[in-house]
Amino acid sequence: MKYFFIDTNVLIDVLADRKPFSKAGAQLLNSAEKRKVRLFISALSYSHIYYVVKKNTSHKEMIALLKELESLLETTDVTKQIITKALNSEFKDFEDAIQYYTAISNKKITAIVTRNGKDYKNSEIPVLTPEEAIRLL
Repeated sequence: MKYFFIDTNVLIDVLADRKPFSKAGAQLLNSAEKRKVRLFISALSYSHIYYVVKKNTSHKEMIALLKELESLLETTDVTKQIITKALNSEFKDFEDAIQYYTAISNKKITAIVTRNGKDYKNSEIPVLTPEEAIRLL
């Protein structure tokens, strides 16, 4: 079984149906539903997803989407230690730093899946595009 941390951009691509990026992300979620992979998400991601995707939907529909997403994914906590590491990191994007340190804090996670691999260039674990992650399954 693979254990992947999913960056927020991949989930927003799927929920907002941002083509051509949404296809591989949707395949990953489908694989999680079929229990072929375990996907992890940062608790921080829910508010980002809500903010971006809600522009095209109602609050009620957005909460239903997030509940469905939450049932497919394992949510990882963002702790004070993670924030401290992110604040003291060399990351140019603070949100990516939080995502990264959240991912590596869970020793089960074997890779980060993102559309912005360059943001994680010094990662201790592999960084995959959604397409690469699908090929590994």
